[in-house]
Amino acid sequence: MNNTLNIGRISDGFVLDHIQAGKSMDIYKYLRLDKLDCCVAIIKNAKSNKMGKKDIIKIECPLEKIDLDILGFIDHNITVNIIENEEIVNKKSLTLPKEITNVIRCKNPRCITSIEQELDHVFILTDPEKEEYRCKYCEEKYHRK
Repeated sequence: MNNTLNIGRISDGFVLDHIQAGKSMDIYKYLRLDKLDCCVAIIKNAKSNKMGKKDIIKIECPLEKIDLDILGFIDHNITVNIIENEEIVNKKSLTLPKEITNVIRCKNPRCITSIEQELDHVFILTDPEKEEYRCKYCEEKYHRK
């Protein structure tokens, strides 16, 4: 018996490809895909010649509904394939965002964000090579893993 995978094509939306295996649920959570009223398909541990294994997410809604900065922060190696009329019409590459809001939480107990609960947690990219961010308010370092 051949072990094949068959998930229907999407007519209009986008496909997040080349997701590191096992990371699709993190992306689902951070992009708040559960709040969207559209079709979302998650494929975990798909075979990949380039990566060995990868995850894929198919989302049938306009690309404007998601924050590409959050996606770039999670993994800037993900490819975003834009689909129209069941065809890939464009591919977007992601980069590390210069600023990220309410994705990372500052761990410094003396930071204003630990006192002012309503304050946004804003981190600025300070070293792209090391993928290092710093809190906008207290300069606390955050290294991407």
